[in-house]
Amino acid sequence: SGCGAFRGEEAGIFDQVGTGRDALVLMPTGGGKSVCYQLPALLREGCGIVVSPLIALMQDQVEALRQFGVRAAFLNSTLDADAAARIERELLDGTLDLLYVAPERLLTPRFLSLLDRGAAAGNIALFAIDEAHCVSQWGHDFRPDYLRVGPAIAALGHPPTLALTATAAPPVRDEILSVLGMDDPEVIVRGFDRPNI
Repeated sequence: SGCGAFRGEEAGIFDQVGTGRDALVLMPTGGGKSVCYQLPALLREGCGIVVSPLIALMQDQVEALRQFGVRAAFLNSTLDADAAARIERELLDGTLDLLYVAPERLLTPRFLSLLDRGAAAGNIALFAIDEAHCVSQWGHDFRPDYLRVGPAIAALGHPPTLALTATAAPPVRDEILSVLGMDDPEVIVRGFDRPNI
């Protein structure tokens, strides 16, 4: 049962993000993690920025969202300069609902400047970090680019931030919160049979 089920316990995730409070969501793969940031992004004013290390997944999600009329796009290494520039303009114009970004793209001076201008125009609804366990220097999925996501969020005035992962032992959870600079977040664990995971 993922967020898409809209059961009482999952509704808490929407409440947290809807009110602007940070949240760390642990939910098994296939449990509906993506809906946990997609719906709040659509309900809030502006565009939801989604950091994801999985290029194929972000492309699949954007394609599926567009079929439902959601104004979604992605910025990653598969785009040429003209396509990337068009998407950047859409962000600044306020005509995007969701923008998926590879972590290495997020941290370029060009994109940080774009986000800064988008935030100044009120066009950033929330920040979602998918596969948030990639911040852990102790994990086999460690991505150094993720270490700079926290400073990027802080530089934007810390919009509501949602970190999502299917796997994070308590020390990794603490590391995620520290690296991302999440302030007094709600930690939400859903759908696991074993609460120690």
